[in-house]
Amino acid sequence: MSLTDTQRDAFAEALYQADQSKSQIPIISQDHPDLDLDDAYAIQGALVKRFVKAGRVIKGWKIGLTSKAMQYALNIDIPDSGVLFEDMFFDNGGEVPTSRFIATRIEAEICFIMKDDLTGPNVTREDVIAATEAVCPSLEILDTRILPKDPETGAIRKVTDTISDNAANAGIVLGDERHAIDDFDLRWVGAICSRDGEVEETGLGAGVLDDPIMGIVWLANRLGAYGDKISAGDVVLSGSFIRPIQAPKGCEITADFGPFGSVSCRFV
Repeated sequence: MSLTDTQRDAFAEALYQADQSKSQIPIISQDHPDLDLDDAYAIQGALVKRFVKAGRVIKGWKIGLTSKAMQYALNIDIPDSGVLFEDMFFDNGGEVPTSRFIATRIEAEICFIMKDDLTGPNVTREDVIAATEAVCPSLEILDTRILPKDPETGAIRKVTDTISDNAANAGIVLGDERHAIDDFDLRWVGAICSRDGEVEETGLGAGVLDDPIMGIVWLANRLGAYGDKISAGDVVLSGSFIRPIQAPKGCEITADFGPFGSVSCRFV
């Protein structure tokens, strides 16, 4: 780690206050270019502890940066992860108040609902299949408490900034359908994603590490390295197979997964 415990805690506090005030802090990595993954996850952990102390309840996990296109763009070779809280869940077809967020974007994902614990290391694809209660269509709502670009220098936010910020996690909408994990070949489950009736993005599950199940494998093993685990009852977003769609106030987002189901929400 390149930061001291005091520095990591200070950044976690700044991110917590930014979340409360719906504002954005400067890019952490700009002043600390050697900010590494251990630093980032330590900041995220300290931020999560603040949320829990304030009364928020952990409900699961999200995985991000699973597509090769996004990894190449950010010059990384691994995904990232963040924590889902109970108050992040919105009803399918319901309203999402933009007053809760700063700059919302949407991604379409396959969601896993777990029935058993998964503790790394050495979690396998077969372990994930056995531990999964159901899979379903979902939308992830993204937001950021860190500036995407410095207005003076033009510096761009890095993956370590995003991880520190709970992986830009903000909300989740689950479709109504629930499927056994072996009902579909998840590599071929895709979605047509529209904003106000106009198609914006399309994609297939294979865009997620070649198989969304492998995203859960990666997460369980990464968490195991940090002394954590996926727990029974957790909801896990396996990673997006589309580019983020801007979701301003007044728009309606729909993801049509064909026979797998559909999911939608309105930003108000």
